[in-house]
Amino acid sequence: MSESSPRRVRVTSPRTSAARAQRVPAAREIDAQTRLGEVYMSSLVRSQLRLALLALATLVVFVGGTPLVFWVFPGLSDVEVLAVPLPWFLLAFAVYPFLFLVGWLYVRAAERNERAFSDVLDRT
Repeated sequence: MSESSPRRVRVTSPRTSAARAQRVPAAREIDAQTRLGEVYMSSLVRSQLRLALLALATLVVFVGGTPLVFWVFPGLSDVEVLAVPLPWFLLAFAVYPFLFLVGWLYVRAAERNERAFSDVLDRT
């Protein structure tokens, strides 16, 4: 060490024995069923419920509305697709891809909600 370089000095806090605030992970809050944990869980449950109600409303409007369309427009019952009356064709064939699509979109959105929830837990 050269003579011109300053000597090292250790700087310490006078409160070395003070208790440090412990950070409690959010997952522990949920496991312990504290009020904060309830808030976290209720937010996840609310978002999943909102998503489920949206999927159900979509099914009710489109699948449940099909008979209403044929009641309002009775001439559509005479239309044939591949030698099958249109109402039968829609209820026998076209509704299943629609149900699959709604289910697939629901699962993707539910997983996205869960990923966002776990990201929030990881950040806290």
